Amino acid sequence: MERKSVQIPEADLARQREFQDRVRGLFESRAVPPAACVDTFGCQQNVADGQMLMGMLEEMGFSLTQDPGAADVVILNTCAVREHAEQRVFGNLGALTHTKKEHPQQVICLCGCMAQEERVARRIKESYRHVDLVFGPHALWKFPELLFQVYETKKRVFSVEDEDGRLAEGIPMVREKGVKAWVSIMYGCNNFCSYCIVPYVRGRERSRQPAAVLSEVRGLVEAGYKDITLLGQNVNSYGNDLDLGYDFADLLADIDKIPGKYRIRFMSSHPKDATKKLFDTMARCGHVAKQLHLPVQSGNDRVLREMNRRYTRAQYLDLIRYAKSVMPGLVLTSDVIIGFPGETEAEAMDTVSLVEEVGYDALFTFLYSPRPGTRAAQMPDPVPRAEKQTWFDKLLEVQNAMSARLHAAYVGKTVEVLVDGESGEADFPLTARTEGNRLVRLQGEPSLMGRFVNAQITGSNTWALYGRVAEK
Repeated sequence: MERKSVQIPEADLARQREFQDRVRGLFESRAVPPAACVDTFGCQQNVADGQMLMGMLEEMGFSLTQDPGAADVVILNTCAVREHAEQRVFGNLGALTHTKKEHPQQVICLCGCMAQEERVARRIKESYRHVDLVFGPHALWKFPELLFQVYETKKRVFSVEDEDGRLAEGIPMVREKGVKAWVSIMYGCNNFCSYCIVPYVRGRERSRQPAAVLSEVRGLVEAGYKDITLLGQNVNSYGNDLDLGYDFADLLADIDKIPGKYRIRFMSSHPKDATKKLFDTMARCGHVAKQLHLPVQSGNDRVLREMNRRYTRAQYLDLIRYAKSVMPGLVLTSDVIIGFPGETEAEAMDTVSLVEEVGYDALFTFLYSPRPGTRAAQMPDPVPRAEKQTWFDKLLEVQNAMSARLHAAYVGKTVEVLVDGESGEADFPLTARTEGNRLVRLQGEPSLMGRFVNAQITGSNTWALYGRVAEK
């Protein structure tokens, strides 16, 4: 894909703003503004996409609601990574037949990664005829035009063409109120891990220009956001397509120069592209959290080859050792898949032994879920799910015990935390995060929201720390 074709021209974006005005005009005679409900599934990248959808909806005159029954437009913003998430979406779509019966003028939309899959779009077309608009990630930027087509033609609209993804700057966003924000620095993926559908639905890697990312982060810091996560399917390959001699470590270093009190995090990070330069930059930059989410997926070399991960167990462990050497106290998390097609019990236990050797603070663990259209879905998979579940339970037993031990080591210490929410619990009404992103349930007043405070840790369990604001 030629780099020159990646950026969507300003004239095309201006055309979408015209469609925003035209949709707004459709409702001018109504005494009450139209309402829209955006229901997002999946990863933080989907959350960021949902915030853009809400931004465009507000520009079109819609108020936002969480009640699909009260909405004129309902959008399901979907994830294709796991079968469970897909089934939830189909269940929710089925339930929307009832709101459509009560409000025949309601427009129901399906977007996101699921919508880009041909088999899903075909199933929606044939079996979910109450769905009016289906569009994939590549078409998100032209949502106003697609929605106007539904209203104008009163026909179903599908925009799921197999096309190269592009980049749109300047789309309005409705961010979650609070202290956290997400910034997409790139889209797509070039890795084609054998179990993953993402490259097929989000396209090849496209990096945003450094100036655009820096401007967005600077604006967020000035607006008071204090915990900012940089997003990409593989942030470590940021800049490879820009031909600027400028990589992800360079971007982190430039962001770190933005004045203010804030933290920078990032995900996801592919081990094959993680470098000593990246870890050295993290260590040097005061705003970059000393937290690393580095998905390993398996601890066995044969399984890693079958997954097309392009690193070995030894190479991964070398990365971890170096990262820990330049960032003492580094908080480490990872993704692990158990039960990959053809995996044996011994190979699964290699993953368990790697988890013990690394000493992760927490894991995101998954039993393998076949994704139609991927190479792994075609592989022989003779091991019964019940046996895989036994291996999975062993992994959880090891990791939960480790998380409990690591959390217990915090008790009695005083750490800086960012107060980011309310827990709903009487004894510990606030939630906060350490620099390493450990959850702290905190005693204190709501007036602390959005502030960095020192917390004395008084208790812990496998999943959280407990504490109170330290006396000055």
